[in-house]
Amino acid sequence: MRQHLRHLARTGFILGMVCGIAATTSLPSRLWAAEEKPSQNASAAEKEKKPEHEEKEPVVTHHTMKIGGQEIAFTATAGRIAQKADDGKEKAHVFFVAYTKDGVDDVSQRPVTFCFNGGPGSSSVWLHLGMAGPWKVVIPDDASTPRPPFTLEANPHSLLDLTDLVFIDPVSTGYSRPAEGEKKEQFHGYEEDIHSVAQFIHDYTTKYGRWSSPKFLIGESYGGIRAAGLSGWLQSRYKLELNGAIIISGVINFQTIRFQPTNDLAYISFLPSYAATAWYHEKLPQDLQALSLEKLTAEAEEFAAGAYATALLKGTAISAGEKQVIAREYARFTGLSPRYVQGANLRVSMDRFAKELLRSQRRTVGRFDSRFVGIDHDTVGGEYEYDASAAAISGAFTAAMNSYLRETLNYTEDRVYEVVSGNVHPWNYDGFQNRYVDASETLRQAMIKNPYLQVFAACGYYDLATPSFGMELTRTHLGLAPERAGNFRMAYYQGGHMMYIYEPSLKKLHRDLTKFYADTANTR
Repeated sequence: MRQHLRHLARTGFILGMVCGIAATTSLPSRLWAAEEKPSQNASAAEKEKKPEHEEKEPVVTHHTMKIGGQEIAFTATAGRIAQKADDGKEKAHVFFVAYTKDGVDDVSQRPVTFCFNGGPGSSSVWLHLGMAGPWKVVIPDDASTPRPPFTLEANPHSLLDLTDLVFIDPVSTGYSRPAEGEKKEQFHGYEEDIHSVAQFIHDYTTKYGRWSSPKFLIGESYGGIRAAGLSGWLQSRYKLELNGAIIISGVINFQTIRFQPTNDLAYISFLPSYAATAWYHEKLPQDLQALSLEKLTAEAEEFAAGAYATALLKGTAISAGEKQVIAREYARFTGLSPRYVQGANLRVSMDRFAKELLRSQRRTVGRFDSRFVGIDHDTVGGEYEYDASAAAISGAFTAAMNSYLRETLNYTEDRVYEVVSGNVHPWNYDGFQNRYVDASETLRQAMIKNPYLQVFAACGYYDLATPSFGMELTRTHLGLAPERAGNFRMAYYQGGHMMYIYEPSLKKLHRDLTKFYADTANTR
């Protein structure tokens, strides 16, 4: 837990994620100033000012763009939906941006996809302006930091040629807020969040007439475990069946990412991503450096799940000779020294790896994307100062979202758009007392009950937040019946947690998802 809190303090923006990308936020300005009382001479207009959270009509704009090789006319709808309890009392106002293709006569032939990021505490800005939406932030392909001011450009690889899109900001993120007088804690937890997001999906589906459409989820980072939980809750609470769930750099089982003395699984999960990172920075022996990234990663996975896993299982019963052999092989795959690996008892956490790989150069590698390189104050210590990949792109996405909402979608709010909110913490995991947070069984049951529900997991080779091998281990341990195993597919991409900021991977992701929607939507 201490390690997790250190992550929260360092990163300042998300996983995307469960691994902790929550940010601290400043106190509202009104807390710093003396309370102002309304003047007795206030105008009638001021007296009739609407409450801050009163619902207003969504803002609708119309656009045309070339996506997937075709001109698409579409409508953008930005607004909030009031979330109500069964007695009609408002609980929250959930902000969303939806894109729907114009000229669709039969919506039963047009999929709709609900998109969200993770955190917990992240808005949907990363998927919205990085991958799926019709505009995207301009980020250099060479893992360098973009120069402000930042720009947006048309996204020809948006998913809008395949599906309508609804981007959801969970309560306390983006412009979504609890209703006046409502406690925020009722939304900030594993189950609380799933119930709230599921209610939004139900309400949107009802309000905009999409019950007959094929329905999909896209969740990134912590959004992976949210998508898994939603697959079960939507099914049991609303009888709303999904056609597909797309997980981008996600986590479903926290055991695959938590570095703890009694949890060897995380060390196994991360090793192939360490190998890919060392390969990218040319820190491997010549024979491994000469391999393709795909071949190298496959060999690293074989070692991680084989000899390395066996060695960890032995604990202190491992012989000195075997430990030395494993340390040398681990070092070969990771670019670290055998002495360092032995000193870490064969267990190198992500923090230590990020600091150690380029220590001699006084450089560190990024957590969300290990292609990015940071500069620490010194070369000592066991942990890196900051995540270079988060620092490189978070400002660009924040500026782009604020200008895009106002200048392109004509949507304005007086409050701050919370790109990543620290106000969601502490996050409630009470349902997982004395065990790791894990939604894999919920996902398995949903896939068994609905034989048409398929899952697509996209993983970045250079992701040191939610490693690709962790998702592979989750998939192979899901316990699906053999005839359903093919309903969970995976694909790998050059890039990190947000692999889509690398243009070639964004193109590949669009091609892969084109096939996934064609296989899964079941439209006639």
